[in-house]
Amino acid sequence: MTNTPWLMGVTLAIVGTLVDPAAARDDRIVLPIREALDAGEAKAKLDPHVRLHFGGGFGGAIAKDFGVWATNKKTNAAFKADKTACEWAFLSAVLELQERARKMGGNAVVNITSNYKNTPMSSASEYMCGAGNIMAGVAFKGRVIRTGN
Repeated sequence: MTNTPWLMGVTLAIVGTLVDPAAARDDRIVLPIREALDAGEAKAKLDPHVRLHFGGGFGGAIAKDFGVWATNKKTNAAFKADKTACEWAFLSAVLELQERARKMGGNAVVNITSNYKNTPMSSASEYMCGAGNIMAGVAFKGRVIRTGN
């Protein structure tokens, strides 16, 4: 006697549970910016010469304004804590903003706001992340500038 039909049934039940659309999750969570910036991977990869200013209120001198740029980054969230996955997506998003600033000749990205699924959230201390069973995502908009006189 073989166990193949039983094993096939258990396998189908597990797969059905994993791909069930009713089990899909898209939670919007708010997390601290400082913790994401202080994570080891962020400290190793972020460019200290391209400053990041979240929320409004940048009061420095602007020598050149290169416009507003957006980024929308996703990461694999399967079997990861929401915070861990969101911090990876956060890092990818701010790295892209910094890369855009370097390409344009800027040295700062200011007024960075969360814009997950086109829902704006401006905060100097928190960002929004969409966390699901399989993916997590962070979207930002920010103004690329060159500071100075």
